[in-house]
Amino acid sequence: MKSIMDQAAMDRTLKRIAHEIIEHHKTMDNVVIVGIKTRGEYLANRIQDKIKQIESQDVPVETLDITFYRDDLSQKSAEPTVEPMSMKVDLTDKDVIIVDDVLYTGRTVRAAMDAILDYARPARIQLAILVDRGHRELPIRADYVGKNIPTSKSETVSVQLEEVDGEEGVKII
Repeated sequence: MKSIMDQAAMDRTLKRIAHEIIEHHKTMDNVVIVGIKTRGEYLANRIQDKIKQIESQDVPVETLDITFYRDDLSQKSAEPTVEPMSMKVDLTDKDVIIVDDVLYTGRTVRAAMDAILDYARPARIQLAILVDRGHRELPIRADYVGKNIPTSKSETVSVQLEEVDGEEGVKII
């Protein structure tokens, strides 16, 4: 096991991502951040906090459960629990930024885009990722990347967040 990021490095990385998001949008009025359940939702909230600290503006955050949209649903569980999609903010004509912890094959992001497009017609969809580990199976790339970590397919990138795991860090296992 090799440690890649500690809590301080993760915090700096999320702050940089927040700055990049601000730089790429003339105003934050049309931006909605959508975190993919589970770790993506917590990272989305942290990015929202960073944007608020920098711009003194609240950017709406939504949580997206992509369970129903996964192409490996039958492999994951015989009886998946699927929650109905409910958003407080209408994503139509908004700049939606999907947030997740690790970008690997691209299938999770594709499922998130499918879910969003079933719900609304955003003006634009972007992607913010804490760790990009490569090995894409679909033509998807992140607009905002915390860290590129080349890995072998036999390795696993583990992101731990205080809210879920009780500790912070990114490790290669």
